[in-house]
Amino acid sequence: MKTYNTGFLFTIVIAFGVGIGFALYGLPLISDDNNTSSSDHPLYWVAPMDANYKRDKPGKSPMGMDLVPVYKEADSASSAESTTGNSGIVQISPEVINNLGVRTAKVTLGTINSEFNTVGYVQYDEDRLVHIHPRVEGWVEKLYVKAKGDPVEKGAPLYTLYSPTLVNAQEEYLLALRRNNSVLINAAKERLKALQVPESEINRIRSENKVSQTITITAPQSGVLDYLDAREGMYVQPGIKMMSIGDLQHLWVIGEVYERQISQIEKGDAVTISLDHLPSAQWQGNIDYIYPSLNEITRTAQVRIHIDNTNTQLRPGMIANLSIKTSASKDNLKDNLKDNSRETLLIPTEALIRIANPNDAKGEEQSRVVISQGDRGFKSIAVTAGQRSRHHVEILSGLKEGDVIVTSAQFLIDSESSKTSDFKRLSLDDVTKTSELIKDSEDSSVTGNAASVDGIIKAINHQLNTLTIARGPITQWRRPAAVVEFTAQPGINIHSYERGDEVRFTFELKDDVFTIVDIQAKENPHDYNYDKDHDKGNEL
Repeated sequence: MKTYNTGFLFTIVIAFGVGIGFALYGLPLISDDNNTSSSDHPLYWVAPMDANYKRDKPGKSPMGMDLVPVYKEADSASSAESTTGNSGIVQISPEVINNLGVRTAKVTLGTINSEFNTVGYVQYDEDRLVHIHPRVEGWVEKLYVKAKGDPVEKGAPLYTLYSPTLVNAQEEYLLALRRNNSVLINAAKERLKALQVPESEINRIRSENKVSQTITITAPQSGVLDYLDAREGMYVQPGIKMMSIGDLQHLWVIGEVYERQISQIEKGDAVTISLDHLPSAQWQGNIDYIYPSLNEITRTAQVRIHIDNTNTQLRPGMIANLSIKTSASKDNLKDNLKDNSRETLLIPTEALIRIANPNDAKGEEQSRVVISQGDRGFKSIAVTAGQRSRHHVEILSGLKEGDVIVTSAQFLIDSESSKTSDFKRLSLDDVTKTSELIKDSEDSSVTGNAASVDGIIKAINHQLNTLTIARGPITQWRRPAAVVEFTAQPGINIHSYERGDEVRFTFELKDDVFTIVDIQAKENPHDYNYDKDHDKGNEL
């Protein structure tokens, strides 16, 4: 058996981490071969993974890593960067670019079709669902269909009914025929039709001049039995639902649309329907109705799509995948483009970085991309994003055609670039001040994997259904105060809260996401005025 020196492996892991830290923080590791220090004495020592942790002598960082020296040339280069207006530019060596898997793409000009995916449920077309009720009291003499799901053909017999009322109606018809009174004949005939006596049976009575003790009721359309509540010998009367027949050739698919997506859809939008067990099969349809109300629990609206199911592969009760191509982006494109053309700037969806923007009173998100400056230089910049599709995002401002942007590993670069850009990330001071704001709050409580704690809402994202909350410490879990983005579970209405509200909320970790399961506004909230200069750019 082979044995390994754990101390040696740990040293290699630490060295690799220090190397990445050097690369991202612009330390001498990414400089060229001629960039050597002119001074033998470092200006200070810094933590490899935290440039804000500085000491005047060697030591250990809070993570237990050795502090690294910063010499005069590295510090002066950082100062020159801020004075020359190149703030936020990160220089990365080619080796680190390769190790991080940095990929880039160009900003292109094209058109975008807003599209989103959801689920739907297959059901019978209710316009073609026929219910069978008796119109007279009587007894079921014979039942031709035996179970729910049985196929039936139009005109095929369903059941035979004995009814004294029907017998009397036939006798009245024969009496009118004998008297040869056209008025009575027509009245008696119309009564038989109203009692569901088939036209063929009426003609037989007239030709044979004989009353039938039973009447056979036939199927008004082809399909399958969706409901059956009748058996031979059963006594039935008007008002009883005996059976219903559904048409498999024409079905409805009822799609669920999130509240934030309702404004994007309209009647006539194209929909592609697919099934998980039939990936090669697709059905095309259009939204023919948008239901006026929302489900109070799931906060979703329903849309209806009519589907021709001639091959009967779709069946009621199935769950289908829906891809809805909205047409709401057409007007937006015309409003945002000066020449009213259908083309706009596009970037890959994965290149967009979306974070909560604390400078927005409504708590809307801020969009960024990492742009390549050439010569191994990268910078995070703010952009204005428009419509989104599965693969592309429309850019309304901040970029121009031909710009090169980063499509992978951009979060690491954005994290470093943000420290010297116009927007700042959350610092330790921010967390400390947040903790002071809610120091008078109730103690946190923990039940199982759920924690209840007080907090202050920093940002609200209605589209993603998330709240960024500066929460208090959780002593049972030994967690200090922090600013965290939480996802609200379905049923929680985040629209009733505003930025700055003090709340008591309970959250759990569900599928690796911090999920709010309950939230209540505090009865006596403290006055909380935002200092925009301090709060500028605070986000996770």
